[in-house]
Amino acid sequence: MEARIAAGVLLNAALEKRGGLDEALKIREVAVLSPADGAFARALAMVALRRLGELDQVLERRLKTAPPLAVRTLLRIGLAQMLYLDTPDFAAVSTAVKLAERDAKTRPYKALVNAVLRGIGRDGPGQTSPERNLPDWIAARWKGAYGEPALASLAEATRIEPATDLSAPPGVDLAALAAEMEGMVLPGGTVRVGRKGDVVGWPGFAAGDWWVQDAAAAIPARALAPQPGETVLDLCAAPGGKTLQLAASGATVTALDRSAPRLKRLSENLARTGLAAEVIVVPAEDWDDARTFDAVLLDAPCTATGTYRRNPEVLRATRPADVAKLADVQHRLLDAAAARVKPGGRLVYCVCSLEREEGETQAIAFLRRTPGVRTAPIDPAAVGAPAEALTTEGWLRVLPSMWPDHGGLDGFFVAAFAREE
Repeated sequence: MEARIAAGVLLNAALEKRGGLDEALKIREVAVLSPADGAFARALAMVALRRLGELDQVLERRLKTAPPLAVRTLLRIGLAQMLYLDTPDFAAVSTAVKLAERDAKTRPYKALVNAVLRGIGRDGPGQTSPERNLPDWIAARWKGAYGEPALASLAEATRIEPATDLSAPPGVDLAALAAEMEGMVLPGGTVRVGRKGDVVGWPGFAAGDWWVQDAAAAIPARALAPQPGETVLDLCAAPGGKTLQLAASGATVTALDRSAPRLKRLSENLARTGLAAEVIVVPAEDWDDARTFDAVLLDAPCTATGTYRRNPEVLRATRPADVAKLADVQHRLLDAAAARVKPGGRLVYCVCSLEREEGETQAIAFLRRTPGVRTAPIDPAAVGAPAEALTTEGWLRVLPSMWPDHGGLDGFFVAAFAREE
């Protein structure tokens, strides 16, 4: 019962953008749960977030008027268990009714909760469309940017629970690691894991043999191709997966980020893996240091809509105004990053967003206003990216629907630039 209450708290907190799902895990109703109940609550909230549009589509067929949010939450949580978590219908219905009885706000609706869920269990949910899992404004944008077939594939990807991906430094036997983790080695060297549960207890974690990093997130550092002895700057570095990649190359790495708490996690991972980097807490635009670098990586703040497989709440939390607001930030950060590149050096810009204003439009505008800089085309095979991600300009536009046989990957835009000598 308490785990299901916590799942509803998590669901609503994520939808209300109170720090997203990770921040919601600190809420009292969640924090007091046992590890097993906490894991169940999170799994239930995640499946409800991923399939939110489809859940509502099923419920709308049974509801004449929209119930209060607390009642809708009970219905969503109960239905998610019935449809996607293999909970017996009678158990999901019974629990939902008991939860309705516990609160004065929902008690008058317990008969409705019982009737709606029992009716669905008896008659079946009917057909649902994965496109309902996308907010209308996002679906319209993605259809315009990528076309109707791509939109259908992107919507289908909302249903998929992604596997955990690992990156490892040179010297680690990737085939052996994959075998130990019940997984496989993806193009580029990412290990996709078949295991579930807390990664802290997995083999090799304490020894620093790997770190968690989505396959798409590993592409930008490979595109930068740092070499031993080079100086490399990682702007907006936290939480640090790319910094670890850069440090593992043998380059001398400086990592900047404005968030001290997020950089603490980076420092902990550097210590765990035995890698080294200079870590500085400062906004990139305010860094008062005259140094320039052989290579600069800018993973800019963005709407993160490309991460919806792992963070389904971003689809509900993001607003159209956020795209323009963050595009302005990215513009300024790109200029700050370019100023740090030595003559003959290189720059990689990336965002985990599917919005063109944060990706292609930024790259085009940057080239127009920055003399002496040109695109350095990226070879998808060399960086472990899907071949179809390559754009006509030589950039990469990775979509979550790519690599369907491997289970997909996060959405990213990656562009590499070279500065003239």
